Amino acid sequence: MQNGSASDLRRRVMKLALGAIGVVFGDIGTSPLYTMKETLGTHGMTPTPPAVLGVLSLIFWSLIIVVSLKYVTFVMRADNKGEGGIMALMALAQRSMGSSARARWVLGLVGIFGAALFYGDGVITPAISVLGAVEGLEVAAPSLGRFVVLIALVILAGMFALQRHGTHAVGKAFAPVMTVWFLVLAVLGIRQIVQHPQVLYAVNPAYAVRFFFSHGQTSFIALGGVVLALTGAEALYADMGHFGKKPIRMAWFCFVLPALLLNYFGQGALLLLNPRAIESPFYLLIPQTLLYPMIALATAAAVIASQAVISGAFSMTREAMSLGYSPRMAVVHTSREMSGQIFVPWVNRMLLVLVFGAVLGFRSSDNLGAAYGIAVTGTMTMTTVLALVVARRHWHWNWAVVVPVGILLLALDLSYFGANALKIAHGGWFPLVLGVGVFIVMTTWRRGRELVVREIKQSGLALEPFIENIAEHPPLRVPGTAVFLTANQHAVPHALLHNLKHNKVLHERNVLLTVDMLETPTADAGERIAITELGGDFYGLELRFGFAEDPNIPLALSKCSKAGLPFDMMDTTFFLSRETIIADARRPGMALWRDKLFAFLARNALPATAFFQIPGNRLIELGAQVEI
Repeated sequence: MQNGSASDLRRRVMKLALGAIGVVFGDIGTSPLYTMKETLGTHGMTPTPPAVLGVLSLIFWSLIIVVSLKYVTFVMRADNKGEGGIMALMALAQRSMGSSARARWVLGLVGIFGAALFYGDGVITPAISVLGAVEGLEVAAPSLGRFVVLIALVILAGMFALQRHGTHAVGKAFAPVMTVWFLVLAVLGIRQIVQHPQVLYAVNPAYAVRFFFSHGQTSFIALGGVVLALTGAEALYADMGHFGKKPIRMAWFCFVLPALLLNYFGQGALLLLNPRAIESPFYLLIPQTLLYPMIALATAAAVIASQAVISGAFSMTREAMSLGYSPRMAVVHTSREMSGQIFVPWVNRMLLVLVFGAVLGFRSSDNLGAAYGIAVTGTMTMTTVLALVVARRHWHWNWAVVVPVGILLLALDLSYFGANALKIAHGGWFPLVLGVGVFIVMTTWRRGRELVVREIKQSGLALEPFIENIAEHPPLRVPGTAVFLTANQHAVPHALLHNLKHNKVLHERNVLLTVDMLETPTADAGERIAITELGGDFYGLELRFGFAEDPNIPLALSKCSKAGLPFDMMDTTFFLSRETIIADARRPGMALWRDKLFAFLARNALPATAFFQIPGNRLIELGAQVEI
């Protein structure tokens, strides 16, 4: 019986590991398309044997230390109820700080900036991956080179158009395609390494050290190209909730890492034999007769890599909305079986526009390589900072362990970031501008909501004396239940006052409903519902949801009967105050331009009723002005 269970468990882990190959490793798996070319083929670098061995050594040890040790071994331990990603890590780090408001605020800024840079990654990954794949046509048929940008745009347009249909059907093909991709990477690498096995000397870190001493500033610039081999490392952590730690670790160490290393070393062996191959070291590994099939396979792998990043942007946006860092947007579920398969139309449209802009503006994977690293290394640095906080505060690691680990990881991250910072003028500005823009929007929305809640609380009428006054001077009561959405359980909701003032009636039962979004992915059954009897048929009700859940208020209310507060949806009316934001420079809070930005975001945000899935035929909205 136990052997059967163990066998079933192994099969399940293997199945999840295969699925992870198709989804998690697409981005890092397509890095061989452009990494060696970008590192050794630009910035005046000459692919001499010492340079080739030095760069290979840097790539090898970067994959070992940054991906294998930092992400797969260390960061993946920091799961938030099984969920990963920088937003989940930020919430975990904030929770570990307890009630320290200032520390939570600082960690929030760190997490938001890392998340903002991830959106820059979400723009550049599709552009550079698809361009890098299609550029194989320049090797197979140079006359087709002028069509590369057009073909890339057509592929990208089709990919974004298919997002609304979900990735479930296409996802079934991901794992086989990526498995074939990694197998081909390994075979191509082995085929070349056999002809020049001396390339394996690059495993010795002394070659990387010697490279730095012999090439001076050029070696530091080359480090910015080496980062391209690490793109997608964040996805290993972000997709942990879908596949689990063990399957991802198994797929990485047993299959993906060996395939990548073999291909990189194969490209290095080719360059040792023929330095001119730096024009396209990946495609020149391939026999001439197999070029077109390989271009098709590389394009499919690039689309899969792009799909994973786009899906990650959708998931991060939903988490940001739930945690209060993003305006509410429409979220479409594309699968009945998997809640994580979602489509965010507004994000999809913006990514399409920005990706097209990146392709048309940069026009080649070489040019985009300069823009790519800054977003990746920025997010990597923010992840390290948050993981170290979790290690110290949540896992209670000793300072004697946290300090040396932190120095090592941050020294690497900041070195990569510094190397890419040198390329800001050559394209690195692009993801930085995107990141800063997203950061401003997210922080403005968060601060604006805090100011709105503060104004509502300050202007609210105390609830307890109101209920006492109602008991002494009862108004006309009408049958049914009224649910008033409110941010303050101790004040009378504006919608209740308006209803009583204008309609001169109260419902038989009045419920003050507050929705709290937790810093965990899901809410436990015991913390989902909290009911307080206030007297006079008034009730306080708190519903709690995790940041990875869809807040469905009618569904949650249907489960309140077990807690002693049954609801009949056909006899329940929802009341909501819709705030109109007025920017006022005289009030303390934000700068006037941020007040106006928040007012614009609030006007265009998805209504709370739609976000909470409240049926429109059971809803009454009453307007209220709020000055900030």
